[in-house]
Amino acid sequence: MEYRKFGQDYVVRMQKGEEILADLTAVCEKEHITLGTVQGIGAVGEVMLGVFSREQFKYLSQEYKGDFEIASCSGNISTMAGKTYLHVHMVVGNVVKKELHGGHLNQGIISLTGEFILHKIEGNVEREYSSEVGLNLFKFN
Repeated sequence: MEYRKFGQDYVVRMQKGEEILADLTAVCEKEHITLGTVQGIGAVGEVMLGVFSREQFKYLSQEYKGDFEIASCSGNISTMAGKTYLHVHMVVGNVVKKELHGGHLNQGIISLTGEFILHKIEGNVEREYSSEVGLNLFKFN
């Protein structure tokens, strides 16, 4: 992974075999990004996406392997218990196979390249678990 800073933005290029969330977390920790946004495109060969089940009160995940373009990747950066917390959703597709999959990103392995932009927002928003909905929500003091 390589990245460069331009003002409040970070342009990140990931290489084959790198894991998206691990690389984004590494940049956030190194650059002290505690609040911001994420967007990206590229290609993955393995991806695990999830959806939160209101009935089971947990994330249900599905792994996909193959040639997939990242059609959309967006999310936010915050902290929970003082540590980097990424909340990222992704849509991947393969037009030849007529496949399209989307959801909460649990893991994504770059197959060719990944191009991501992180935008840093000055400030900090912590997350806190909500037993009412079963998710880690923004906590405003």
